[in-house]
Amino acid sequence: MTETDREKFVRLANKRVNNAIKAIELIGNLSNRSNYDYLQENAEKIFLALGKELKACRERFSNAGGKRERKFSLG
Repeated sequence: MTETDREKFVRLANKRVNNAIKAIELIGNLSNRSNYDYLQENAEKIFLALGKELKACRERFSNAGGKRERKFSLG
């Protein structure tokens, strides 16, 4: 039996959103000052980058826009 476009969307959305949630949890682990040394400025850059990408993702769903490639780096 062939997978419908809707079934494919649901399968991939479940997997990708759960992967994104896990990745965000791992980023949150970086806040542990007993294991990491960071500046508040570093944390703000992380949240700014995540916020921008989430906004761009939302816009793509609204406009069926094109693919964007964005890389993040603190340095």
